[in-house]
Amino acid sequence: MFSFHRQTRVTVNRQGVVGRRDFLKCVSASALAAGTVTWTDLVAASADDLRRRGRACILLWMQGGPSQFETLDPKPGHANGGATEAIDTTVSGIRIAANFPNLAKQMKHAAILRSLTSKEGNHQRATFLMHTGYAPTASVKHPALGSIVARELGRPECELPAFVRIGGDIRQRNSGNGGFLGVEYDPFAIREAGKLPENAAPTTEVTRYRRRLDLLEKLEADYAKGDGSQRVVDHRKLYEKTSRMILSKDMRAFDLEREPAAVREAYGSTPFASGCLLARRLVESGVPFVEVQLNGWDTHDNNFDRVKQLSGQVDQPVANLLADLDARGILERTLVIWMGEFGRTPKINPRNGRDHYPRAFSALLAGGGVRGGQVVGSTTAGGDEVAERPILVTDFFQTLCRSLEIDPAKENMTPIGRPIKIVDGGQPVSELFG
Repeated sequence: MFSFHRQTRVTVNRQGVVGRRDFLKCVSASALAAGTVTWTDLVAASADDLRRRGRACILLWMQGGPSQFETLDPKPGHANGGATEAIDTTVSGIRIAANFPNLAKQMKHAAILRSLTSKEGNHQRATFLMHTGYAPTASVKHPALGSIVARELGRPECELPAFVRIGGDIRQRNSGNGGFLGVEYDPFAIREAGKLPENAAPTTEVTRYRRRLDLLEKLEADYAKGDGSQRVVDHRKLYEKTSRMILSKDMRAFDLEREPAAVREAYGSTPFASGCLLARRLVESGVPFVEVQLNGWDTHDNNFDRVKQLSGQVDQPVANLLADLDARGILERTLVIWMGEFGRTPKINPRNGRDHYPRAFSALLAGGGVRGGQVVGSTTAGGDEVAERPILVTDFFQTLCRSLEIDPAKENMTPIGRPIKIVDGGQPVSELFG
């Protein structure tokens, strides 16, 4: 690797991560100054180590497709906007729906993308697309973003799962899993935060538990001699990962009772709020990807009341999550994403609801090197079309990769030897990183 200049002072946080600026100072004071290597050489040599010890992502997934009109792209005064009012945020010129008063106070940390666009208006297909960057096909099972992050940024020394999914319907497959990367990159799914995961503790003393694992391995060895070798390999990976986890002291990260009461109250008392708090605890403990799901955004009827109620579950926890990550000094290395699979129709239907609308919708990004306090893209006065800066799904995933310092052009091999890029096409939204 390389050595830091003796007189160059660096700051290392409690995760052992050297800040980007200090890294640059050290580089310029040592190898670059000596002219022995190029900048590209140093980044290639050190990036993997830095990423594995630093970057993380929290995906706040709004299953059903949240209405952009009642959240991030209100249209007050227009017939399509309905009765939804807009409020000012702490950033001059940026207004969001009145359903998010707490988030409005944290806008300096967040960037709003108002010009996302896709062609998938079916829940299942759109959910898969926005989790993987690929439309679903029968021939290739693409891995979810969480699985990619787990593979690229997972720390071998961390005994917790590298991909944790909280809430929602844990049986749901549309949100994606390890796909062709294998079962070891599937999410560790829990129904609800606030208590230890089910069946996550040995039912007997450790010595006896290990003897049982040894016996299982011997039994599986005979089965593997036949046609079941791959099944045995997959099964052993799961058991090894699970055993390592349930025997680890790091399982305490799942126990929210270890947080002071004031901290828990700041997030709120809903299951989604507990999920956001757990996401912060897991990221602090070395988990690189956590997804927190909230169902119910499929508002074909009674859209305004339902979105107001759902926003009440989301506003305080999300705002506090951003403030908490920032106060702890880890927002810069943690990308927070708030989004659903598509938006809702500009026209209000006869049931006072909004239907599926992938043509123009919104998302929010914060942390992870994203410059907050800005809006990228816009829609027309009535929200019917993207007016400026259309952002395709591939552009969006390129952006996520840039934030997480993952090479989007990296190719992973399917079981039949087909190379698949992490992201196929698109360009990152460069405005977010200015």
